[in-house]
Amino acid sequence: MAVKIFGHQNPDTDTITSAIVLADIETNSGNDVVAARLGEVNAETQYALDHFNAAAPELIESVGEGDDVILVDHNEFQQSAENIGQANILKVVDHHRIANFQTESPLFYRAEPVGCTATILHKMYKENDLEISREMAGLMLSAIISDTLLYKSPTTTDEDIAAGEALQKIAEVNAEEYGIEMLKAGASTEDKSAEALITGDAKSFEMGSKTTRIAQINVVDVEEVLARKSELTDAVEKEIEAEGYDLFVLVITNILESDSTVIALGSDANVVEKAFDVSLDEDTALLEGVVSRKKQVVPNITKALG
Repeated sequence: MAVKIFGHQNPDTDTITSAIVLADIETNSGNDVVAARLGEVNAETQYALDHFNAAAPELIESVGEGDDVILVDHNEFQQSAENIGQANILKVVDHHRIANFQTESPLFYRAEPVGCTATILHKMYKENDLEISREMAGLMLSAIISDTLLYKSPTTTDEDIAAGEALQKIAEVNAEEYGIEMLKAGASTEDKSAEALITGDAKSFEMGSKTTRIAQINVVDVEEVLARKSELTDAVEKEIEAEGYDLFVLVITNILESDSTVIALGSDANVVEKAFDVSLDEDTALLEGVVSRKKQVVPNITKALG
């Protein structure tokens, strides 16, 4: 049976494309693998797939006991497939913190402090002397643009920029022009339900004894989302009640202005004030210069809860 390669739940562009790209690397190295996904493809990612004529990976919901799997763009079990603790994890390629992760057997684990998993995969092509096709280059470039918000995010490293510059040549696109169109494709919220908005790019984090849920929406018009605040708040409160979250933070990021507005709810909502030195006004605050969940939101809230 082919080894399944997949990223986190509520997949973003890096998760979907990294599964496809790593499957290409593994296949060209003589291994029997298949790319998979744990959720629906969002509009931004679909734009990238369509532009580079790539098919979405197969959808799975869980893994079986003893199944051989490879994880990309995540490692924390609560963000992964159902029953992931029963699977045989062969490899991990990731750029996030390592938490709530353990295996019974040794494995290949590669984690680097870069802005995107695709940046690591670009290195792996070169290290294994493998040719990068236009399709794979385009998918990796799309992931880097998405995760770094066109190199504006504080998560961006020199390695991400160098990889992006090399990949745009192979992909035969202008990264700035293509990137803006791709980000805009995923930025419209008018046709999405409140439930879809708060779950489309959401991750759970164990922070000490607290369970925090952080959802992020990238937009070009924050007011378009805030006009639906009552609807969003109701949806978040239902999630809190159903899942028992101590804190739910909805991060609405303006990809053009490079700042975010947050809506914080739950029994520990006031911790957001301490984390960012702001005052919540009807559960809402502006976080100037904050765009990264990984490097700015999660660390600040973790420290504030400590």
